[in-house]
Amino acid sequence: MRHRPRAAIVALVLCVVGLFALGIGAGQLTGLPTLSHLWAAHARADADRLHRPSAPSVLLIPEIGVRAEVVPVGLASDGSIAPPRDPRGAAVGWYERGPTPGQSGAAVLVGHVDTRDAPAVFHRLGELRRGELIQVHRRDRHTAAFRVDSVETFPKTAFPVKRIFGDASEARLVLVTCGGRWVGGETGYADNVVVFARRVPA
Repeated sequence: MRHRPRAAIVALVLCVVGLFALGIGAGQLTGLPTLSHLWAAHARADADRLHRPSAPSVLLIPEIGVRAEVVPVGLASDGSIAPPRDPRGAAVGWYERGPTPGQSGAAVLVGHVDTRDAPAVFHRLGELRRGELIQVHRRDRHTAAFRVDSVETFPKTAFPVKRIFGDASEARLVLVTCGGRWVGGETGYADNVVVFARRVPA
């Protein structure tokens, strides 16, 4: 399906704005939708497009200064979600066996908190607060937007798998990094910092 160019959508909206600006009730006379109905219909169309799978490409979190490339990842040898293979710690990994951002269910993105000598992409993830905005650009050129519900810390021995993957009734986003105290060895940090967010109109 070909999508209507953005310029055409803007032109349509400007035309409707002009008609209402005349103050003659053109919407009632001609049956044109009100602006609120127009935007609601556009939001529904965007939501329908986001239900189609499309891999994420860029993650934006303005509140903590994150703009990062997103790459697909699978499972590590121990059964955990594998981190992205980026020695700089700048990329974010999308768990490709789950939903894509915007689809029903939880799309999971993982990233490093630091490297051996510098902060990494999710160094400030724990600073996020409820209501703050997260955006994910997808390869189909649509953007899935999410608002933070909560930021929580879990021991790595008690990762909340059921909470993350158990509810597929709405589109959600889960961001995961390391946190807590450093214990070394294969564990690294003792905990995971997990951000739970749900989709909102872009």
